[in-house]
Amino acid sequence: MENKEEILDKLNSWGGETLGKTLEITFTGVTEETLTATMPVTPRVHQPYGILHGGASCVLAETLGSCLSVLHVDIERFAPVGTNINSNHLRSKRDGMVIGTARFIRKGKTIHVSEIEIRDEKGELINHTTMTNNIIPR
Repeated sequence: MENKEEILDKLNSWGGETLGKTLEITFTGVTEETLTATMPVTPRVHQPYGILHGGASCVLAETLGSCLSVLHVDIERFAPVGTNINSNHLRSKRDGMVIGTARFIRKGKTIHVSEIEIRDEKGELINHTTMTNNIIPR
């Protein structure tokens, strides 16, 4: 694995105007098997009741699951393509920060299945998502 700081810098500067950047998702940690990011919970990610929109949680989860796969394939030859996401919204959140961590359930040559847990600052589970990426030739 490359230097962790280099990986995080690369992920945080990757792409131009993206949905992840719009939602202020910031990658904060990486290991051989996990990837972590934060997202502030502000009115820009609320639904009309003033709580975190489930779609914003899905964006954080899919961003983490996709990027975890990117770190584990030769992106010159292969592209991870999301094919399924299943997200369970377990607790509401009005403000502060959420922290998402993705880890592999299955890391095969042609398919990656990830589990993403999104927690609040106290460690309470806000969302649990599973995501499937097919690994396709470029």
